[in-house]
Amino acid sequence: MDNILATLFELQLKKLKEEITSFKDEANLWKKVDGITNTAGILTSHLIGSLNFSVGTTIANNGYVRNREAEFSETDIPREKLVAGIDSLIVVIKSTLGNISEEKLEEKYPIEKIQGPNTTRFYLTYFFGHLNYHLGQINYLRRILEA
Repeated sequence: MDNILATLFELQLKKLKEEITSFKDEANLWKKVDGITNTAGILTSHLIGSLNFSVGTTIANNGYVRNREAEFSETDIPREKLVAGIDSLIVVIKSTLGNISEEKLEEKYPIEKIQGPNTTRFYLTYFFGHLNYHLGQINYLRRILEA
């Protein structure tokens, strides 16, 4: 079965890659703006780590080990490395969600994050919203920094 969630995640991850590669000045990926705590690079690193953990580790059991602290502290990661991370994440998403069964989607998600126990489908929908939230932030940061 072709799962719509896999398709939507892939589309938005490709948009994330497009945003990152659209920065004219790579240094702007790491530039802070007054009142903004996280840079576009940090948000990208966070999305890569978060989704690799939430989908790869938690659903696919692929052994990915998340370092959430590093997602928010490591800076000046080369753009090529961020893009490679997005590309690898797309593979994880497609292989994990592309043929996920309805039964698996209705199972209890193994980690209680936001509203206590709920289904895998619920949490995947939540994670999709989380991706789009940060994608919008990255888009606006690029526009502000490179206006």
